[in-house]
Amino acid sequence: MLDAAVRTFGRRGYRAASMDEIAELAGASKPLVYLYLNSKEDLFTACIRREAAALLEAVRTEALRTGAGQAESGIPADRRLWAGLTAFFRHTSGNPDGWAVLHRQAHTHGEPFAAEVATLREEVVAFVTELIGEAAREVHQDADLADRDVAGLAHALVGAAESLADWANGTPGVSAREAAGTLMHFAWSGLGNLMRGEGWSPAR
Repeated sequence: MLDAAVRTFGRRGYRAASMDEIAELAGASKPLVYLYLNSKEDLFTACIRREAAALLEAVRTEALRTGAGQAESGIPADRRLWAGLTAFFRHTSGNPDGWAVLHRQAHTHGEPFAAEVATLREEVVAFVTELIGEAAREVHQDADLADRDVAGLAHALVGAAESLADWANGTPGVSAREAAGTLMHFAWSGLGNLMRGEGWSPAR
């Protein structure tokens, strides 16, 4: 049922999608759909939550498998960030309807849907902040560096990833690795400079 709903909402939009269409695609009766989910709003909220959880799990699983959050692993921070970004773009390209629900439909139709996506974004930003902050502390041995300087960079990086995912999904032939590489080229030199205490200054 949720598969059918995500496909319909992702391709037709929240307002244009009908419960009749979703029920037919799911091979279920309309009363059965309403039995499990009381309204179209509840169904859309359930779709957002499922797709958000799947995206976050994909990023966490790959980044953690590569060593993120494990300082003792010795794996460089750029490799961990690369793994997480590649997983992000692989998931969004492999699930375009789910990404459309999260990134376009939920924002377009306001509350309570936007709040659901905001929760996902906060979790992703917190994860990226932790990853970048860990690397910065390793370089500077300064426990306060991440909180002082890295949080804004994490927000910027996540925002850029969201925008780039839209571009990649709409541009034929762009792979997850290519999209991740584009963002790493754009962001990592700046992150590296900050970690070395060589941030950009208007005086230069």
